[in-house]
Amino acid sequence: MIDIKRFAINMLQENCYVVSDETKECVIIDCGAFYDEDKEAIKTYIQAKDLKPVHLLVTHGHLDHNFGNEFIFKTYGLKPEVSERDEKTMLNAKGQAAHFFDMELPIEMPDAGRLLEENDVVTFGSHTFKVLETPGHSKGSICFYCEQEKTLFSGDTLFRFSIGRTDLTGGSMMMIIQSLRFLAQLPDDTNVYPGHGPETTIGDEVAHNPYMDR
Repeated sequence: MIDIKRFAINMLQENCYVVSDETKECVIIDCGAFYDEDKEAIKTYIQAKDLKPVHLLVTHGHLDHNFGNEFIFKTYGLKPEVSERDEKTMLNAKGQAAHFFDMELPIEMPDAGRLLEENDVVTFGSHTFKVLETPGHSKGSICFYCEQEKTLFSGDTLFRFSIGRTDLTGGSMMMIIQSLRFLAQLPDDTNVYPGHGPETTIGDEVAHNPYMDR
């Protein structure tokens, strides 16, 4: 059984997840912690639960999902694990900050620790995540799927009754529709934890999301 803690953080209310099991090992997914209170909330939770972070996972390279990578690296020694197709985007954090937020980013982005591809496996405790390539929001967008728990972390590919934007560099409406059709093949009772907004299920999305069809 996994325990999932969601933190809605930074100026865009991005969802960072800390996922753990009975072994106390945990993974951190999309650490967009920008403000000091964001970082403190995550650190306090991990300490209170006596967890041991073993992976920092990244669904895509956009800055709002990666603000906290330096914080995680300095605190726990973990480098971000990201798709090779989004590695350059992630590492261009200062360029993204200037372009999208008109700000000078006061952090240094750590290098990628592992470049992920379709069907790669990430292990922690007694659980495994399978990497699913779901391009469209960005070239290297990926999801993390835990089949044994029927749980999907979808990044900005799939939201509750909506999808991520495709008008940024590397985005493609055609590709995201193909990715959504791929995700629609997962069991209806798969719980979906997106990069922004509330959780949902594959069944609800197939039934109600106008972009998702089998």
